[in-house]
Parts: sequence; C-alpha cells; structure tokens
Amino acid sequence: MTAYLDNSATTPVCPQAVDAVTAAVRDYWGNPSSLHAKGIEADGILADARETIARRLFCRPDEIYFTSGGTESNNLALRGAAHAMRRRGRRIVTTNVEHPSVDETLKQLEKEGFEVIRLPVDSTGRINERDLFRAVTPDTILISLMAVNNETGTIQPIEQARLAARRNGSPAIIHCDAVQAFGKLPLKPAALGIDMMTISSHKVHGPKGVGALYIRKGVKINPLVFGGSQEDKIRPGTQPMPAIAGFGAAVKAIPNISEELENVTWLRNYMCMRLSALDGVVLNSPPDALPYVTNISVLGINSEPMLNFLSARGIYVSSGSACAKGHSSPVLKSMGLSEERRKSPLRISFSRFTTKEEIDMLVDGIAAGQKAIRKNK
Repeated sequence: MTAYLDNSATTPVCPQAVDAVTAAVRDYWGNPSSLHAKGIEADGILADARETIARRLFCRPDEIYFTSGGTESNNLALRGAAHAMRRRGRRIVTTNVEHPSVDETLKQLEKEGFEVIRLPVDSTGRINERDLFRAVTPDTILISLMAVNNETGTIQPIEQARLAARRNGSPAIIHCDAVQAFGKLPLKPAALGIDMMTISSHKVHGPKGVGALYIRKGVKINPLVFGGSQEDKIRPGTQPMPAIAGFGAAVKAIPNISEELENVTWLRNYMCMRLSALDGVVLNSPPDALPYVTNISVLGINSEPMLNFLSARGIYVSSGSACAKGHSSPVLKSMGLSEERRKSPLRISFSRFTTKEEIDMLVDGIAAGQKAIRKNK
C-alpha cells in the first residue's frame, strides 16, 4: 500500500477522465473547427466541457476560455489585463505569497513600467484587509489575489478586492488564482466580484496540459498569442481535445463540495491529533486553512532527508510548491516563521480519495523517520 498525499502538486486522474480522454483519442479525434461530421463531433465535446465547467462556476459558457493550464491562464490574465488597461493607470496590487506563475509575471510587468504593490501577510499567511483598501488607488488597474495558498491552505479574503476598488474609485480588473480552491470550495466569481479566475484540470483529477480562464462578459484583455479564431481569439490554436474532454469529465465527476469538505476536515483534524503526539512537529497552516492543504515542520530534520525516508516507504508528500523545486519557501518566510521551521516543512495535501489508513501511514512514517534520521546524524 502507498500513501499519496501530494495532491496540491497534482492529482491522480479519475476513471471518468481516463475514459473521456480515451474516447476522444480513439473515436472523436476530429478538429472542432472543421465543418464536417468528425469536426462537429469534436465540437460537441468541446461545448459540453465548456458548459460543465461554466455550471460549476455559475457563469456563462462563453465566459470560459481553455488554456494549457494554470500558469498560462495566470500569464494571460495578468499580462492581458495590464496591457489592455495601461492607459488608465500603471498600478497593480497583489500579495507577497502568490504562486510563481503570478509573481514572476508581475516581475516582468514591473520591467515594462508597471508599479506592483505586494501586500504582506500575517503569521497565518493572510493579508490584512485594511492594507488592501489602503493599497488600492484610483490609478490601480489590476488586483490579483489567490483564493487558497498552495503551500499552507490559507484562504484569502478575495471578496474584498471588488469592495476596495469601488471604495477608492479604481477601474481595476480583479483576478483570482483559484487553482487550489476549484472543486474544493463553492466558487461564484460573479458574486465575489471577480472578473477573471484561473483554474486547472490536473488539480481536480483531470489530465495535465489543460486549464481554463474565466473572463467575465464585457471584460476586455489583450491576447498573448495570435492565430486563428479559436477561444474567441483570446487563446488561438487548435484545442487539445483529449485533454479538454478529460477536464470536462473530471469536473462533472466532482461530488458534493460541502459533503467532501466535511469529510476532509475530519481527516485533517484526525491527522493533526495524531501529529500532536509527536515531539518536534509543529503546524504551520492556520486552523481555518482549507483542510485539503496542511503545512507542518519536523523540527531538527531538513525536509529532503525526511521526504526521501517517507518516499522509500511509499509515502508521498512535498516540502512546498512543486513549481519551486529545490528552493526555500518565500511563503513561510513571509509568514515570519523561524529559520528552523523554514528548513523542515512538509506539505501534506489531500484529495477526496484520501483515506484514514494513508494518514496513519504518514504519521507512523514521520515518527520512524525522526528516530532513524536523528540516529544517523
């Protein structure tokens, strides 16, 4: 038996998505832009996937644009909005704990003359809403806040972004990286005042290589690439239909979010109870974090030897973001955690398929790892 507890990095593909990908490759391989029968078949699958995702976000199908994944969606949202709005201002507000695909994109925009304000976070990894309201000015053209932090599970007050823009007379487009929240929290971008929202297939048991960007009707952004008329010219190029079919099937297979949240909360609490019995294990995630993501530190043992020890026993976790492999976490540093805690983090991330037995394997593995690694020092 193995214990896969690295679902924030990627999730195993669910059977429904596997079947949909297989059918698209084997039977429905036409180009959805073609007008013959094979193309019409593929276009039907494309439309069904778009409608499925739109229903999950309580939006219109023509507000969903398919991309290659979360990184491209974030780049498209940020660069597209900034350049579309640059005549109205150059100020962008975000946080200092965003995913690299947001942070690195904003660094590039800074080189192009945009001003980026990065809001600090407290010891729980959450921004202060007062800081957000102070940072937004009449010349703020873009606000980008992640819904759930990928390393700690901290939930940001994304609903405050629209209020901050209105109160300060800002024309800002509001973007939300919801990759870690989609399928785990109920999301209604229009009700939250969100103009653009990033989601990804492989975080919800779909295939890699496909994601989507919600763009509220009426919001105009500049495309990054140019070509055909696919995706309303926002993201031209022949759509990867097997991946999109699998994405749609995975979203369709998402069970009741409230019930799953309750189940995962119980598992997280059980894990924390068991971990509390181990000396030298501290919790880095706040109590109100999304229970799918828990960050801990095993004091006195660097992450790599513990990860290797657990992996050898068939227990799979990570030390942080998969997109920051080999680098210490800027998120934990921004939270003000000690160097000792920043050297030894483990990110444990659940899915709806996580079991109590996997958690027992993890806790027993950490306990065994503490003894073995310290003995060999």
